[in-house]
Amino acid sequence: MKFETLAIHAGQGPDPAYGAVMTPIYQVSTFAFEAFNKPGTFDYTRSGNPTRKALEVCLAALENGTHGYAFATGMAATASILSMFNTGDHLIIHDDLYGGTYRLLVSVLAPKGIEMEFVNLRDLDALRAAIRPNTKGIWTETPTNPLMNLLDLSAIAEIARAAGVVT
Repeated sequence: MKFETLAIHAGQGPDPAYGAVMTPIYQVSTFAFEAFNKPGTFDYTRSGNPTRKALEVCLAALENGTHGYAFATGMAATASILSMFNTGDHLIIHDDLYGGTYRLLVSVLAPKGIEMEFVNLRDLDALRAAIRPNTKGIWTETPTNPLMNLLDLSAIAEIARAAGVVT
């Protein structure tokens, strides 16, 4: 299937309840249980709902992946991704990033023994020089906040792939 077709059809199908051609937007907080102590596919919207599931399936298809995840906030997504790093891992982080991300990094990850190096990622030579044997990830946000700098994500990803580092 072409990308454009996937973008509008992946994760979509007739609504089983009423036959809507596209997945409806479910504006509910809770879903009925199948039986006492036996939730259905969804229980609370905060943990998932049919609308979000359709988006996740679509995003996975667009990325040729098997799973997709959608979050209610950027910080929820950020915390989820950063939780995959362990004590002794080294992260290279762009030196211009959202304050909430910075606070999460220095207040939560650093005390867990995750090493961080803040680097100007517009300088690709500085990025290459910062990579160590224990570098496990490169974190950036673009356009940056607060300075609105644009980064060359393709070049950063190419450097990371060559070093076996997650971006």
